[in-house]
Amino acid sequence: MDLPTPDDVAAARARIAPHVVRTPMLRCAALDAATGGTILLKPEPLQRTGSFKLRGATNAIRQLSAGQQRRGVVTHSSGNHGQAVACAAAAVGAPATVFMPADAPAIKRASTEDWGATVRTYDRLRDEREALSRAHAEATGQTLVPPFDHPHVIAGQGTAALELAEDAREAGLAMDALLVCTGGGGLVAGSALAMEAASPPTRVWCVEPEGWDDTRRSLAAGERLANPPGGSTLCDALLAPRPGELTFAINRRLLAGGIAVSEAEVLAAMAFAFRHLKIVVEPGGAVALAALLSGRLEARGRVVGAVLSGGNVDPAVFQRALPGPAGGG
Repeated sequence: MDLPTPDDVAAARARIAPHVVRTPMLRCAALDAATGGTILLKPEPLQRTGSFKLRGATNAIRQLSAGQQRRGVVTHSSGNHGQAVACAAAAVGAPATVFMPADAPAIKRASTEDWGATVRTYDRLRDEREALSRAHAEATGQTLVPPFDHPHVIAGQGTAALELAEDAREAGLAMDALLVCTGGGGLVAGSALAMEAASPPTRVWCVEPEGWDDTRRSLAAGERLANPPGGSTLCDALLAPRPGELTFAINRRLLAGGIAVSEAEVLAAMAFAFRHLKIVVEPGGAVALAALLSGRLEARGRVVGAVLSGGNVDPAVFQRALPGPAGGG
């Protein structure tokens, strides 16, 4: 497949605009004070389906032929992309099948089924999710809409950063850096493409949980590296086994580097967002904010953007982040 371009991100923005929420740019005085910088947040928990994933899924599914839409779509997902595919497919009347790990948060599975998709579970540690979805596509004629390694998905995800760059410009601000939550690399690749055209001086950083920092390590090594087994599963949205081929081809050219954050830093960021922003952010959606609050990226005196990528978190997991005797904050 050909790599997407900044023009593809701009075309995706026009294509999906009637079907997604243009989430606002948020400012927070407490966050600026804590970091010493001017921080611009993109809150994708406010997106339909609760994450940025609807952008890429909508861009991909809206470009299928009428026949492909009738036959339906299939994907594999830990939850957010599955919900997005289910929602985008329902909007065009297409059936959807989602292969989801058996240990995915219940809230994500329920939401995916609420949009009318058929959920098939698999063992995250034993089964190859890509092989399962490819085999299903071949057997049924459904079109595979992968969670990150597809040009239309990457271009759609980049629309969030494109909107943030536009809103920053309208506020008279130019981002020195942009922090993006990263699993398979679709969101950060699309974001980097968006910045290449809309804000070339902005340095884009991927942010991952410790133990799942395959993109950070791959950038340093110059080749795609897999994650070792046994890492924490707190950030369930970011547990891709390795960077995608397309996403890494973009990210190795355009990213400034990678940052890894700890479980404790993620939980503290979730608590901060709840207290100061009044937004529920899931663990995977909080890693960029965690990088700022922990000082892993120096923000003092700089304008820094950060994408809060999703808010679909089970109550029991969210409780770990809340201040008080029952939480971890």
